[in-house]
Amino acid sequence: QVQLVESGGGLVQTGGSLRLSCLVSGRNFSSYSMGWFRQAPGKEREFVGAIRWRGTWTYYADSVKGRFTISRDSAKNTTYLEMNSLKPDDPAVYYCAVNRGASWLRIDSYDIWGQGTQVTVSS
Repeated sequence: QVQLVESGGGLVQTGGSLRLSCLVSGRNFSSYSMGWFRQAPGKEREFVGAIRWRGTWTYYADSVKGRFTISRDSAKNTTYLEMNSLKPDDPAVYYCAVNRGASWLRIDSYDIWGQGTQVTVSS
């Protein structure tokens, strides 16, 4: 069974940086595409971005493009979301998710989720 454990959430000031980590259990990490999502109170879930299996390609939503970076470390079975230049609109619960299929940008193919971690931005 694949399980995800997130860490790195917390409080950061506007303009600051934060790195979220997602540890994935099992032996098939390199074959999974990894996605990051976020959801703020009263708002719809947003697809933040993703990294394809083996880390060749990445995708980012317009709202975070140029500020956030997704990476992965196969030796550690971990994917990362590096958040820079954080804005007041960025606070949310952030989730990582696994896509075991071939369509790495198909949102509904991300079907195994972490528990979520809270990101709060303040001045």
